[in-house]
Amino acid sequence: MATAAMPTRDDFAAMLNQSLGGESEGFEGRVVKGTVTGIENDLAVIDVGLKSEGRVPLREFAAPGQKADLKIGDEVEVYVDRVENHQGEAMLSRDRARREAAWDKLEAEYAAGNRVEGVIFGRVKGGFTVDLNGAVAFLPGSQVDIRPVRDVGPLMDLPQPFQILKMDRRRGNIVVSRRAILEETRAEQRSGLILSLTEGQIVEGVVKNITDYGAFVDLGGIDGLLHVTDISYKRVNHPSEVLEIGGTVKVQIVRINRDTQRISLGMKQLESDPWEGAQAKYPIGGVFKGRVTNITEYGAFVELEAGIEGLVHVSEMSWTKKNVHPGKIVSTSQEVDVAILEVDEDKRRISLGLKQAQANPWAAFAETHPVGSTVEGEVKNSTEFGLFIGLDGDVDGMVHMSDIAWGVSGEDALNLHHKGETVSAQVLEIDVERERISLGIKQLERGGVSAASTGKSGGGGVGKNEVVTVTVLEVRDGGLEVQVGDDGVSGFIKRTDLGRDRDEQRPERFQVGQKFDAMVSGFDRSKKPTFSVKAMQIAEEKQAVAQYGSSDSGASLGDILGEALKQKNS
Repeated sequence: MATAAMPTRDDFAAMLNQSLGGESEGFEGRVVKGTVTGIENDLAVIDVGLKSEGRVPLREFAAPGQKADLKIGDEVEVYVDRVENHQGEAMLSRDRARREAAWDKLEAEYAAGNRVEGVIFGRVKGGFTVDLNGAVAFLPGSQVDIRPVRDVGPLMDLPQPFQILKMDRRRGNIVVSRRAILEETRAEQRSGLILSLTEGQIVEGVVKNITDYGAFVDLGGIDGLLHVTDISYKRVNHPSEVLEIGGTVKVQIVRINRDTQRISLGMKQLESDPWEGAQAKYPIGGVFKGRVTNITEYGAFVELEAGIEGLVHVSEMSWTKKNVHPGKIVSTSQEVDVAILEVDEDKRRISLGLKQAQANPWAAFAETHPVGSTVEGEVKNSTEFGLFIGLDGDVDGMVHMSDIAWGVSGEDALNLHHKGETVSAQVLEIDVERERISLGIKQLERGGVSAASTGKSGGGGVGKNEVVTVTVLEVRDGGLEVQVGDDGVSGFIKRTDLGRDRDEQRPERFQVGQKFDAMVSGFDRSKKPTFSVKAMQIAEEKQAVAQYGSSDSGASLGDILGEALKQKNS
């Protein structure tokens, strides 16, 4: 008896296909209708007309966060993954069926630009997940609301409209926006509200945000900008000084731009303008009290009253402090007296003077120190043309180099005094308008011109180029310490000034107590005179040549000098 051949895999497939009436070929990968035949634990048993039934988790029939409302006999749509798995059951999916149906609908809505409804059900990196009736979409964090949202909790599991920004079925990507819906709705509201507003209208609003340059006020669906300069007539450094977020304010609509839908608001426009009649209230020359509100490099702003500020330019800050930063003269919030210099109501500007409200120190000095009087002060500075002396009233006087000492001028005269030294001087001239005081030191010296011109010591004083008789006090390697006369001023003769010839420049050829003539060659920083025999010899030679002729006339230099000495000794 012949043995029957074992059926192959293809034979089984043919037998299955025959038993299903040939319909199973087109089931896989399709959405079909089925009937709920039973509910076992968390699974729904569904018959789709295949040889075997399939089981689908109940959660796939429920909306996010809700329970499934399903009973035996209900007809549902499912997606057939496989006709039969290894357990002989059909592989069905409700989620996949909903997703496929949802994608078909979403593609049509996206093409038409329509809104779609969805539910935010999860949080992912960079945003949130949205269930669009079966299809899962991504909602970027920036597209949740018009402004950043700290807590998205109240928006979760709540059906609401979304706008599809992008979708790719092949990759399964959908990007949606809630913000686009809000902006569109807001734009519609703004357009309607802005038509109801007019310039000059007074309305109430709520402060929504504060910046350095102003505040945004919600007028009931549309925001207006209240610029910091329109908050008050008085100086407002920052809007937070006057306003707070959430506060209700009364404002006037200053300007409306219907094209850009921008509204400018003002608060100070509801107050009386303090600049009206300012010229009459603040006459030129008048002195008023004010408060320093701001300090800059070019001056200080002083508030005379709420809303009226004037500028004290740096040049009008002080009579005596020149080129000084205003912050070193006044401080913020300090009360000061100022004089009105100029008022311009149209430009809302007032020029003020701080020094004009105080006594002129130059005029005060002239009253208390007339020309010819003696003053005392500290040497503040030395320049190439004289010395500046600090005087009473914080003013300076200048001693020209020609008025420092008799018989001494130029750099030698300037070297007689040093910075920080206290000196006495005579007032020679006062020019109040030009703020100048001329002083003289030499005018107070005893002997004065006569002592320098006659060659006498004049009470101990000596002048440059004067020939005097000196007495040797000390012999040093570098020169001689000498004294004028027996009790006059002492000074020094350098080794090189002891004579014209090298042999004459030896200090050891002089003895203590020896007397000889020398010329005053200058003064050191301590005002002690310096002497020179060599300078005296050169001067005498020049004088002799000028008086008796030159070597070109036939006489020798020795003859000329001999004759000069003979004349001198006769």
